[in-house]
Formats: sequence, C-alpha cells, structure tokens
Amino acid sequence: MRGGIQESLFDAPDETVTAVHPLAGGVRRRELSHGAWVDLRPGWLTGASALFDRLREHVPWHGERRQMYDSMLTVPRLMAHYDADRPLPDPLLVQLRDELSSHYRRELPDGFATAGLCLYRDGSDSVAWHGDRIGRGDYEDTLIAIVSLGAPRTLALRPRGGGASLRMTMGNGDLLVMGGSCQRTWDHAVPKTAAGCGPRISVQFRPRGVR
Repeated sequence: MRGGIQESLFDAPDETVTAVHPLAGGVRRRELSHGAWVDLRPGWLTGASALFDRLREHVPWHGERRQMYDSMLTVPRLMAHYDADRPLPDPLLVQLRDELSSHYRRELPDGFATAGLCLYRDGSDSVAWHGDRIGRGDYEDTLIAIVSLGAPRTLALRPRGGGASLRMTMGNGDLLVMGGSCQRTWDHAVPKTAAGCGPRISVQFRPRGVR
C-alpha cells in the first residue's frame, strides 16, 4: 500500500517490479444477457504503481464542461484522449494495447487503436451510467478494454432496459474487457463513494470509430 494505492486485489506482488502477465489462461469470461459479455483479468499488470505515477505526472489532463438540460456542468473527473494517429504517453501503454489486439484478434480483427484516460481524483469523481455508443458501438458488436490503475474503485454494469446491476471492484493493474453487444444492451458506471478513496486512472482502449 502506498499513498492510498494498492496492487490488484487478487495479488500481492513486488510493487517495485513492473510485469505484464499473459492473457491466455488468465482471463475469466462472464456471459451477460442479449449477447453481451465481460472478461476479467485480475492482476494483468503488476507493479502498476510506477505507470500510475508517470501518467498522473506527465499526461496533459484537462477538465470538461457539458450541457445537461438547461445547465453547463463540470465533468467530475479529468480526462485525456489519444486518437489512433497520436502517440500514447507511455511505452507501456503501447505494449498493453498491442497485447490486447493480439489476444482479441479473432473478435476484433482491426485491433485496438485509441486510448481514453480518466483521472478520478477521489471518491467524489465518477462517471454516470452510459454505453460507448458514439459511432460503431451504437449499431454493431465491439470491444472496450479498461485497465485500472491506482486506488480500487467499483465498476457497475446493468442491462440498458432495466434489471439487476453487476458490481466489480477493480484494483491496481486489473483488466476488464466489455464485448459482444455490451455497449448497446448494457450500461456501465463508476459511482461516487463516500468512503475514503485515493486517486485512480482508467485507461480505455477502443477500436477506431468507437467513443
């Protein structure tokens, strides 16, 4: 534990050594309804705190304001986005993206191309229920891969038409992949928490044409 950050909740590795572990044999798939599924790879990246520190310091984080009905509201997190033609801010992110593209080649022939980063500064930062339905995610199956860095946070999923939600705690270095119809038929969120919570960075790898 350091500064409110711990490694994956599933492992207790040497935090000083950064290692990317194999996806094959380590991914657990959970089938959802309507053709959606999620893969979880606990502790995919161990020694992840060093990457968290580099990204927190060097990424050009910015805030946004969005129109919500009659008001302009501040988005409760900081963000950065890297299009396919923009270099990623750390070589380790390139390795993670490429390994994901290789592992999921059958389901995503074009591979992952872009990266969105979100910095949740504390438990009051969050993201509301949504699906990545801008572009291809609105009309065809796609994959979204999320690497969690930093303090543990809950990621929740629920069927878009209503139903019981699924809640998972993602720790430092854990991987979640949402696939099949997940972006069209399910929503996901990172809810606020009143419990003391350190900072977290979410790295979302997406294919071209999905936001």
